[in-house]
Amino acid sequence: MRNEVVASAPAKVNLSLGVGQVRRDGYHPLATVYQAIGLYDEVTVRPAGSPEHRLSVAGEGVDVSAVPTGATNLALKATTLLAARHGVDEGVEMVIRKRIPVAGGLAGGSTDAAAALVACDALWETRTPRDEMHAIAAKLGSDVPFCLDGGTAIGSGRGEVVTPAMARGHYWWVIATSAQGQSTAEVYREFDRMHGDRQVPEPTIPDELMSALRGGDVEKLGLALTNDLQAAALRLRPELERLLTVGLENSAHGALVAGSGPTCLFLAEGEAHAAQIDWALRQDAEVERDTILFAQAPVPGARVIG
Repeated sequence: MRNEVVASAPAKVNLSLGVGQVRRDGYHPLATVYQAIGLYDEVTVRPAGSPEHRLSVAGEGVDVSAVPTGATNLALKATTLLAARHGVDEGVEMVIRKRIPVAGGLAGGSTDAAAALVACDALWETRTPRDEMHAIAAKLGSDVPFCLDGGTAIGSGRGEVVTPAMARGHYWWVIATSAQGQSTAEVYREFDRMHGDRQVPEPTIPDELMSALRGGDVEKLGLALTNDLQAAALRLRPELERLLTVGLENSAHGALVAGSGPTCLFLAEGEAHAAQIDWALRQDAEVERDTILFAQAPVPGARVIG
């Protein structure tokens, strides 16, 4: 057994998020295009010297006070499931260094779980087959299987069925975060309330978006970005509307709420263009945002880095 393993955990964005009628099991069917972006948490695991798994969380520029450190934490759940799969009775000491905003719509908890799977598999030298890793990931949450793979991919089912997408080029994202997180479950409830008794159509992915990705066309991709949860997220956080508007008025190729929010995303041509959008967002006194970050995409999923 190794003494320590460190894994990277990239954030994800949804270039398109189609949401269908809530199912009997409480989940909504999704048709989504995921992209992993170069904003990373870091998960470190070491032998604990006892059967108990222990977790500590540190924030680098983000508030981690709401991150659970007990059995409900997804990364700890991932460790427990992988240990049970292989009959490992050695606990781990896990440290998560968070740079991804908490409850920000960027899959911070899911990607930490994916990184925990990768890190513990390396620590214990269990060499879990990829299909089994995906099966464990799907038990943890809808976004976790994609967070294992990264890149650009299509998600179906409740998001856990992942297929690599044909995509060219690299993209720059301006990420405007909020100090106040937003509950994904509450946004889905608002989505259901907004539709009432009306039948929600089956979710789809726009052909224009897939064509833009195949061609590596940033401008066309910006025009094709969609998020069926955005209206519900804006009902709960109406101040985000101004943020999106300012970004679009200041040359962003596209703007949308990240997943269930409240993080907002702006698509840029390159790093210089991202800096221009950043400057505009910072200059507007009416814009409510906490931190503005840049990230390039796509990047690989959870990986051992040390």
